[in-house]
Amino acid sequence: MIWNFVKMHGAGNDFVVLDGVRQAIEMTPERARALAHRHFGIGADQILLVEAPHHPEADFRYRIFNADGGEVEHCGNGARCFVRFVHEQGLSRRNPLRAEIRTGLITLDNTPEAGVSVEMGQTRFGPDDVGFDTTGLQSQACGEDTLWVLPLPGQADALLSLVAISNPHAVQLVDDVDRHPVEQAGPLIESHPRFRQRVNAGFMQVVDRHTIRLRVYERGAGETLACGTGACAAAVAGIRRGLLDSPVRVHTRGGPLTVAWDGRALRMSGPATTVYSGQVDIDRLVQQFPSKDLTPP
Repeated sequence: MIWNFVKMHGAGNDFVVLDGVRQAIEMTPERARALAHRHFGIGADQILLVEAPHHPEADFRYRIFNADGGEVEHCGNGARCFVRFVHEQGLSRRNPLRAEIRTGLITLDNTPEAGVSVEMGQTRFGPDDVGFDTTGLQSQACGEDTLWVLPLPGQADALLSLVAISNPHAVQLVDDVDRHPVEQAGPLIESHPRFRQRVNAGFMQVVDRHTIRLRVYERGAGETLACGTGACAAAVAGIRRGLLDSPVRVHTRGGPLTVAWDGRALRMSGPATTVYSGQVDIDRLVQQFPSKDLTPP
């Protein structure tokens, strides 16, 4: 079966985008993993699938599959690429658009000169909202936030802000994102057994009251060049801690994003770039995919 696809990225966070409106797409974990693999597939942090909506108030349904094949709730950088894809492919001229994701509806506004702005939806901060088991753990108040002390083997304890923006985030403040051991600490937090559905681990360095630097080790994808929901989670956590004021410029390794939060409405804006389009024989790709991970260490 031949699928048409478009390769896109938002601040370096890259995607394979599929039109499931005009072609039949049956996504499986095996197909998502094959597409996303950087040596044996096309290569992407996530696979984005655009479909006809189920919700009567939505223009489209927007689904996200991580590089490990798992379907997740939300992706801010992917949302920006989604709306740019819909307009460039002629699927709709509506602007703004309403998109249905696993946890509800989001609104997206495509401005070619200024980038894409996304209304990110509801923000929550309870341990249950991110699936975090706090039994026996210490916590401390920090401004309007509660920091949870998470022991990590071979690493210093992590002081975590918990933020749910459809998907779960754990954000910690670090002195220097370049020197912090993200490669070691990120996987320990992301897959820690206290997070029932794993978590996106954010490492935030405050530059000034309107600027941060950020690295994110994403659930099911590893460290990415940018994470839209991670940028929102870090900005919100910093505001609640009393360290930041809205709007916040978030400098990721792939480029800057802007997050505005007034305590209720959360909006993120940034670039969405089309790289190239192509076709893939998905069945052949899956058949030729190696039975074990051969990615070089």
